Amino acid sequence: MTQKKKALNIILLIILIPLALAWLYPIFMILMNSLKVESAITTSSAFELVNGSNFGGSINYLKAINSFGFMTSLFYSFFITVTSVVAIVILCSMCAWYISRVHSKFSSFLYYLFVFSMVVPFQMVMFTLSQTADMLKLNNPFNLWVIYLGFGAGLAVFMFAGFVKSIPVEIEEAAMIDGCTPLQTFFKVVLPILKPTMVSVAILEAMWVWNDYLLPTLVLDITKYKTVPMLIQYFRGSYGKVEMGPMMASIMLTVIPVIIVYIFGQKYIIKGVAAGAVKG
Repeated sequence: MTQKKKALNIILLIILIPLALAWLYPIFMILMNSLKVESAITTSSAFELVNGSNFGGSINYLKAINSFGFMTSLFYSFFITVTSVVAIVILCSMCAWYISRVHSKFSSFLYYLFVFSMVVPFQMVMFTLSQTADMLKLNNPFNLWVIYLGFGAGLAVFMFAGFVKSIPVEIEEAAMIDGCTPLQTFFKVVLPILKPTMVSVAILEAMWVWNDYLLPTLVLDITKYKTVPMLIQYFRGSYGKVEMGPMMASIMLTVIPVIIVYIFGQKYIIKGVAAGAVKG
């Protein structure tokens, strides 16, 4: 490594460390406040570290878990995330394979339609989406994956299509000569090769769906169904009072799974994005 490159790396490190600390500071303060007693959070000591006078132990976490609807909301968030990610990964990879292998005007139009969907702001379609979801009975946690499939398909198809184009066609032709049908060729030959991009797409989509607040709020009936982000927004204690301690604990319980998934999957995200961006 040359001296110029070393100096550049040091400069980047000096710039990125404060930025990383700035991003981590809010999470750190939420963690600190989730361990404090209620009175310490609502006063000026909210920005102080945990000490003997304000430490509340696990009481906020117990209140959050035992609060009305938390476990139900956790199940809804988990179910919506899993079903949406599975649908996006399987169906979008199949669609990308078709687009990459069938060279026609229709497949080209389909590809650019998916790419165009990534630049359309959600705010342009959210009111129409709410009415359409009510009409098609998609306004419940068990059918919400259909809507997430539509919004997540753009990025997923773009990444999968770029990776599929780098796979030699001869591998698939050899499988078909051996008697494989198109579906067998995809699931037995193409799908295992797509693993890096599949993992990266799954992680990116899972973080988006799990943390999403706006779409479920617009589509779901909040009197019947609440995901975890929605529950945190409407978190209330006795007599309708907002309890900051349990709310902070709920936020931490929501954030921790995403952080764990990202830490273990970040290398796959980088590999998958790089592989999917080889060809557009």
